[in-house]
Amino acid sequence: MRAITITSPGGPEVLQIAERPVPELKPDEVLIKVAAAGVNRPDIIQREGRYPAPPGVPADIPGLEVAGVVEQVGAEEKRWRPGDKVCALLAGGGYAEYVSVSGVQCLPVPQGLSFEEAASLPETFFTVWTNVFDRGRFQSGESFLVHGGTSGIGVAAIQMVKALGGRVYATAGTDEKCAHVEKLGATKGINYKKEDFAEVIKAAESKGIDIILDMIGGDYTPKNIGLLATEGRLLIINAMAGATSQVDMMRVMVKRLTITGSTLRVRESSFKGAIAANLERHVWPLLESGAIKPIVYQTFPLEKASEAHKLVESSEHIGKVVLTV
Repeated sequence: MRAITITSPGGPEVLQIAERPVPELKPDEVLIKVAAAGVNRPDIIQREGRYPAPPGVPADIPGLEVAGVVEQVGAEEKRWRPGDKVCALLAGGGYAEYVSVSGVQCLPVPQGLSFEEAASLPETFFTVWTNVFDRGRFQSGESFLVHGGTSGIGVAAIQMVKALGGRVYATAGTDEKCAHVEKLGATKGINYKKEDFAEVIKAAESKGIDIILDMIGGDYTPKNIGLLATEGRLLIINAMAGATSQVDMMRVMVKRLTITGSTLRVRESSFKGAIAANLERHVWPLLESGAIKPIVYQTFPLEKASEAHKLVESSEHIGKVVLTV
């Protein structure tokens, strides 16, 4: 099969097409003939040599999500059959013509969606569900702030929280992006280059924000803590502005705050399968009804993965970038 490989740690130019063996199936896995693969920031960090693949996962083929058609099934797989259209969360290896993955990490392609749209869902939707709904214990009626509102994570989080009854705020870097997050359902998009997001939120939510989903870290952390309501939850999924910051622990204690973080890639298949079951029950009907929409900004053929990485690194996109196979 053809696959995009990381020839050495470095810039987008190190992504090159190569021939690789079709993956062998384990008993609980399915083999997917890939039609489309999502591009995510963890792929870029892996390409740079700062995010190695877990044991047993192709070390030089990035890609955390795909959509396509089931080609074969392992002896112990009970749900899926050859010909089924699925999308799947992976630990790696998605930039390829074929990929194998545990059947529990697959979901049906939502009715009415293309393979490109379906491939944009798993990594972000799994991440948002496990953080906001499982770890963050989101309840209808709560307020929610997401930083990076037009990222793949951002557009998923805004729509999911809004559809399930939350009041949503989002930060973004341009007025155009702020307008876009409001079209997606945010009460307010805040241009962090022009406004102090903390002051805007304080004016809108006098009691504070119930949940903040943060991928920035650094000096955002104390501001986030200052914004949280009593019993508020700060969910950290990246630290693009720095992994260290100062925290006022008295505020944490007095307001009974929860500060938590997570990474999903290394978790076991059963854990990911439980998230998949919740998404299929609670979110997939909203995708099929159109209440939640996949946001695909641009697609590139597999051979132009380096161009796709350049676009994601530019942060000019709104939503997801997808490779077609």
